[in-house]
Amino acid sequence: MHIVHLETGRHLYGGARQALILVDGLRRRGVAGTLACTAGSALAGEARRRGLPVRELRMAGDLDLGFVGRFGGLLDELRPDLLHVHSRRGADWLGGLAAARTGLPALLTRRVDRAEGWPARLKYRPYRRVVAISTTIRRQLEALGLHPPRLALIRSAVEPALQEPAWSRARLAREFGLDPRCLLVGCVAQLIPRKGHAQLLEAWQAVAAGCPQARLLLFGQGPLQARLQRQLQGLGLTGSVVLAGFRSDLSAFLGRLDVLVHAALEEGLGLAVLEAGAAGVPVVAFRAGGVGEIVVDGETGLLVPAGDTGALAAALRSLLEDEAQRRALGVAAWEHVAREHRVADMVEAYLTLYRDLVETPPGHGSLRRPAG
Repeated sequence: MHIVHLETGRHLYGGARQALILVDGLRRRGVAGTLACTAGSALAGEARRRGLPVRELRMAGDLDLGFVGRFGGLLDELRPDLLHVHSRRGADWLGGLAAARTGLPALLTRRVDRAEGWPARLKYRPYRRVVAISTTIRRQLEALGLHPPRLALIRSAVEPALQEPAWSRARLAREFGLDPRCLLVGCVAQLIPRKGHAQLLEAWQAVAAGCPQARLLLFGQGPLQARLQRQLQGLGLTGSVVLAGFRSDLSAFLGRLDVLVHAALEEGLGLAVLEAGAAGVPVVAFRAGGVGEIVVDGETGLLVPAGDTGALAAALRSLLEDEAQRRALGVAAWEHVAREHRVADMVEAYLTLYRDLVETPPGHGSLRRPAG
């Protein structure tokens, strides 16, 4: 079986990293795959570093209709058994059109926590299977008329850390110019409105006042960086918050954080939350989207109502002031991720869908690939 995986995101954000994990896991199972991605993207570079087959294509976003022809030409050349579309940046609409043109069986993974209007039904028509990564997304797709067996639920997965982080606590502190005795809280998210950084900084005022030894590291990049810098200055937080930028080496030190905070107001599932759990780091988060499917409130982390900055500040302070609770929640988070979000299980679930698609004749609204 040969599968073409389409992921058009340029950066190594959550969806792109999940595509890499899946393609690599399938390769270990002996399933051939080619990753089609945007020319010059960080994703293409990382895939090549891992030794994965990559084909780069010019892609200008949702309205790049020429991509249908370019990608369709690649599908004609490679003649795979199946297309798996992973991303939303133009790929869901345009990849589906290319699949329909070639008659190739196609599957789409939906990762975004956002309700769609009725026109989105047209987007899903070329896909014989649509995968939601959380029950929140599954309900949104059900509202559009998608139901099993065409609709499936397969949650994201990560490998739990089995050894100490590569960096020491002292090295982590030096990297960001901090005192190693500080309590370190990390936030890993794109600097975009739905990730809730503005609300987080508002909450952090109360945290910094009550826990002056705490420091907040904001990992990520995006269009809100200048606005957040101004907000930091306006709130008087420049001494306790670090805009740490995008880091591709998070796994080297993530496990040295005391807490991960996730203030997203909309979230498909939350790869950063998964990765924190895999590193044994407790999470404080807004109860948004699929986050509650990873964080069990009071057992593997703390959840508060989305947008409630007072509750977020209180939860952070309570955890920062209680080392024993941090340790207990971190251990429970590691066990939960290791049990419920195994890469092997995710790979097997997708492989089952692939086999079903390749072996089952297309139903209503699907096109059989021409023979020859």
